[in-house]
Amino acid sequence: MANTLVIVESPAKAKSLGKFLGRRFIVKASMGHVRDLPKSQFGVDVQESFKPKYITIRGKGDIIKELKAATKKADKILLASDPDREGEAIAWHLANVLAIDEKSPCRIEFNEITKQAVQKAVKQPRPIDLQRVEAQQARRILDRLVGYNLSPLLWRKVKKGLSAGRVQSVAMRLISDREEEIQSFVSEEYWSLLAKLLRGKGSHFEAKLHRINGEKAHIPDEKTVKKIISDLQGAAYQVSSVNKKEKKRQPAPPFTTSSMQQEAYRKLNFTARKTMMVAQQLYEGLDLGKEGPVGLVTYIRTDSTRISETAEQESREYIEEKYGKEYIPEVVRRVAPKGRAQDAHEAIRPTAVGREPDSIKDFLTRDQYKLYKLIWLRFVASQMSPALIDTTSIDIEAGSYLFRATGSIIKFPGFMQVYIEGRDEGDDNPDNASLDDNLLPELKEGEKVKVVSLVPKQHFTQPPPRYTDATLIRTLEEKGIGRPSTYAPIVDTIIKRGYVIREKKNFYPTELGQVVVELLKQYFPNIIDVEFTADLERKLDDVEEGDIDWAKVLEDFYYPFKETLTIAEKEIEHIQVEDEVTDEICEQCGRNLVIKMGRFGKFLACPGFPECRNTKPLLEPTGVSCPKCAGELVLRRSKKGRKFYGCSNYPDCDFVVWDQPTNEKCPNCGSLMVKKENKGKIVYRCSNKECKNEINDVQMEKQTVNSNETSISVH
Repeated sequence: MANTLVIVESPAKAKSLGKFLGRRFIVKASMGHVRDLPKSQFGVDVQESFKPKYITIRGKGDIIKELKAATKKADKILLASDPDREGEAIAWHLANVLAIDEKSPCRIEFNEITKQAVQKAVKQPRPIDLQRVEAQQARRILDRLVGYNLSPLLWRKVKKGLSAGRVQSVAMRLISDREEEIQSFVSEEYWSLLAKLLRGKGSHFEAKLHRINGEKAHIPDEKTVKKIISDLQGAAYQVSSVNKKEKKRQPAPPFTTSSMQQEAYRKLNFTARKTMMVAQQLYEGLDLGKEGPVGLVTYIRTDSTRISETAEQESREYIEEKYGKEYIPEVVRRVAPKGRAQDAHEAIRPTAVGREPDSIKDFLTRDQYKLYKLIWLRFVASQMSPALIDTTSIDIEAGSYLFRATGSIIKFPGFMQVYIEGRDEGDDNPDNASLDDNLLPELKEGEKVKVVSLVPKQHFTQPPPRYTDATLIRTLEEKGIGRPSTYAPIVDTIIKRGYVIREKKNFYPTELGQVVVELLKQYFPNIIDVEFTADLERKLDDVEEGDIDWAKVLEDFYYPFKETLTIAEKEIEHIQVEDEVTDEICEQCGRNLVIKMGRFGKFLACPGFPECRNTKPLLEPTGVSCPKCAGELVLRRSKKGRKFYGCSNYPDCDFVVWDQPTNEKCPNCGSLMVKKENKGKIVYRCSNKECKNEINDVQMEKQTVNSNETSISVH
């Protein structure tokens, strides 16, 4: 009986495939890549058309030995690594190591780990796609050319241990440039004016000053707003126009890698790295009891929003049965791919729409359930009818001033019955806006209304928001930097290197990060240029398409880069990045400890490294007294980098809270109140677990400060 050996990357994937393939198939895992460029040397022969030197990855010897033994017993070998460039490269390396003819039909791929998809793939093997392999190889060598030439320069000129990456440097620049914008931003004052109006005897509504003498209203200061209020004394308010429209609001398309990472950050507070780790588990397959191991979602590295006709039909049948015929769009909604999106794979979707999240909740971890539910809801909503929204806009004239009242009523919820896309700070896209719930009375043109009060409010223009996981990934994608598989590693790398820290979800460049960015801007403008990096990404796509030779891409990049390196070596003088010295003494060697930056923020370290390796957490004061003793609450970090607040008298005092402490006291029991941000909203909670009192920021503000709003009654 003929035996077929199938090689995948992971044991979880092997377990899932083994269930579908039967006894004539043996499934083994390579545990990812088996060969790579050496770490201890350059590993690229520039003189020989950038020929790479591949070696077996340390620790993979036994795996290769096991795979070689298995190939000898097999009549046929199928390489089933992931369906992308990286997966193709893994298959090619395996073919070389196991002496498999790369031109033979030895490669299979599938977009989802389901019985139908896997069995279909096994019947359609193909040769290894060398153009895909060359595209991945070109990227790997490009990164090596930059990293192994630029990093030693930074060691010599700035500080030991530094490194620079091709794509990561651009992400650092985006964060650093944004910080410069924020620091140089000059806030400007402006005011708004709200009219609280009354129709007849009972219908109150609000309208905002919209135009002055036909021009868009701009109120620069308090003096101007007071003059407007003075002008409006005794004015008649009359409805000048009533506009009613029915708007269609379309659902967001199914997830791509980028949009999944963004939305998981917004709604689940998952970092990009965590999202990809959990998504990989859902893709490779989880044991669902009697059903056994099964892949729950399609392939997770994609920039396509396309879905198969089978999935379209399945979802339409599900939606009709669950929600009714009116929730199915007349025409299947298909979203055209953006830019140069690779459309080979489908969007990320559940492998079976009928597998509802709650029906398998008991078999999933908490994080797996949350992410699966998000993917499932997004997909179902994407296939549903648009929402119909009645919008009303009423203009009210008062002399030369025009006020506008707007309101929206959901006429038919459509996809909104299931899912609404999240928003980022500073997102002014009207498609992502939440609905205005200002209910307006039925008014007619020419009708007069009474003004109850005019409410002026002071505002200040805000700087652009700092990048978060979601907005950085969105920007990288929009600018054509990186690929679906690289977004999470980019974010991870710049934090690990200490160039960027994540503080309250926002990215801040460290002093070291800013020094490196400025040096690269001055001497290596191409390396840190957004458009140059995006153009290289396009060339790598061209390699995959067979439109350009991979070695030509490397040649065009390397020789100008080498010239720049020579100039930089001569011109850059040593840049001293001084560590901040503290009064705290190292108990091991007596030196003054210095403040250093790590992946989790600042910490204390001995400057005598490597002779003395003493490190200590940096205790950042909060200004809040410990409710248990005379100490002060200080910011600490757990071993995994998670923040918490403990007493400065630890270990004598063990008081701890996970959320930011405040000087406010609970109105119910008098205990310390802590501040917590949840999905963009700030809430204050009592630290006393038995009390459990919780109030929002508006209620807290009313308790502690007087409102800045001034309400002027009009008689």
